[in-house]
Amino acid sequence: MRKMTEALLRWYDRNAREMPWRGIQDPYGIWVSEIMLQQTRVETVRDYYVRFMARFPTLKDLAEAPEGDVLKMWEGLGYYSRARNLREGARQVMQEFGGEIPRDPEQLRKIRGIGPYTSCSIASIAFGVPVPAVDGNVIRVICRLHDLHGNPAEPRTRAEIERLAGELVPEERPGDHNQAMMDLGATVCVPGTPDCDACPLREMCGARRAGTAEELPKLPKAKPPREIEYDVPVITAGGRVLMRQRGETLLQGMWCFPLLEGHREPAELRGFLRRKMGLSVEDITPAGSARHVFSHQIWRMNLYRVDAEPKEAVPEGYEWIPLARVRDLPLPAAMKAARETLSPDEF
Repeated sequence: MRKMTEALLRWYDRNAREMPWRGIQDPYGIWVSEIMLQQTRVETVRDYYVRFMARFPTLKDLAEAPEGDVLKMWEGLGYYSRARNLREGARQVMQEFGGEIPRDPEQLRKIRGIGPYTSCSIASIAFGVPVPAVDGNVIRVICRLHDLHGNPAEPRTRAEIERLAGELVPEERPGDHNQAMMDLGATVCVPGTPDCDACPLREMCGARRAGTAEELPKLPKAKPPREIEYDVPVITAGGRVLMRQRGETLLQGMWCFPLLEGHREPAELRGFLRRKMGLSVEDITPAGSARHVFSHQIWRMNLYRVDAEPKEAVPEGYEWIPLARVRDLPLPAAMKAARETLSPDEF
């Protein structure tokens, strides 16, 4: 194990990826980076991280920020519950920990939005606590190193992976070690066919010797996402546009144009808007289509530009938003195509 760790750290010292959050010991900055990196590519996160930290440079700044401001800074990054939990976690640290992020992984796990991986990552990188931070990349590296063929989603196999990963973590430089494992999994020991010739652990890898590297880890097949068709009418009247702030778990707190499940031709849509939403429509123009992929859903959207009579009552759950305010609201990426049906002059 010591030989593996030493070889890995030598490789890391030469090949570590440059990132804005690397080389810091600020637990808040590390926390933000780890939350942003969940299910999101490093290349995407870089610029978001820099902007977010410039807007909320301290834990106190984030804790005191309105949720809408935080969501706006997260706009386009997706998985918006991460942003809400990050803000709530910051508020929790201010209230329950006196504004100091704890170093103990068990204490860190009591904070909203921080799970086993994130707690160990913060503890090891910011505070030098020798604990393993096991994410998907690390699972793949460990399974291949030890030629493990069990399903990592099963508790017994997961516990074995955690144990083996823990045995590798050195007392010195545990944060660098954990980041080295992540970098190795992201750049060399990649899904599918790994680049074994470039791997610093190739001579110690059980899967390489057995010829099973491409088969590992043995992950269960994911369910295909469910496809849902929506009509998305962008309804304007008197310099305002009809929108609602979502309360559903998916995209909670984000602002959206109406999402009407199913598909209707313009004449049918006109009647629907009159009967169901109490709107008198002057003109409906098809405005193309858009598609957005979530982890568990695919939205296929039929876009319409709709002009309604001014001074309309507000349909239940909606608000008439002045067009000039739309750019300031947190909109999910799924709504960007719909927003583009509005002309620049209307902003």
